[in-house]
Amino acid sequence: MDTTRRGMLKTVATAAGAAATHDLAHAQEKGHDHGHSHQAVPSDPALRVKSLESLLVEKGLVDRAALDALIDSYEHKIGPRNGARVVARAWADPSYKQRLLTDADAAIAELGYGGMQGEHMRVVENTPKVHNLVVCTLCSCYPWPVLGLPPVWYKSAPYRSRSVIDPRGVLREFGVDLGEDVDVRVWDSTAELRYLVLPERPAGTEGWTEERLAGIVTRDAMVGVAKVDPTTVADR
Repeated sequence: MDTTRRGMLKTVATAAGAAATHDLAHAQEKGHDHGHSHQAVPSDPALRVKSLESLLVEKGLVDRAALDALIDSYEHKIGPRNGARVVARAWADPSYKQRLLTDADAAIAELGYGGMQGEHMRVVENTPKVHNLVVCTLCSCYPWPVLGLPPVWYKSAPYRSRSVIDPRGVLREFGVDLGEDVDVRVWDSTAELRYLVLPERPAGTEGWTEERLAGIVTRDAMVGVAKVDPTTVADR
């Protein structure tokens, strides 16, 4: 028997695949196909992740409850909804906005956000004459407490390089076409300092509650690759 970690993972994956195939065959024998097209075995990455999780739990290296708590945190407690609340508060409260632009860490902490990957923050404001764009040229440094995990495109080599070389071109590809009179500023996020864009508040939102304002603020607007559309509810 192969007792190496690779060998154990391969054994678990093989067993899981065999079990899934057996279950599908059994269902078809019983007439449970119902005419639908089912995927017999999970995708290879999903199967590998599940197998690895099962192996780590079995070996006592990972607690399943801790994993569930971590997943729940990123699904319901950490993510763009937090940053949207920060932006909405800044739009609705001029004194908070001033504190946010002066001492982002303290102002963000007022709303209960902070911690790993968000220890040192700076907020930069978009105006009719200035548009800010955030990138991490070395890897994918990103303010997790207020934006969650970085999207795939943020981590891609083309975005990381072209945002510095041709920021206007990158913005156009995201649907943001800025006039030549608008100054585009690119901020390089690092492990020591992460950035959050405070988007322009769209016209026609005067008198809106903070909750309603937060509902239109998207992750992309807080990175700087989009503007806020008051007619669209943000996808969380």
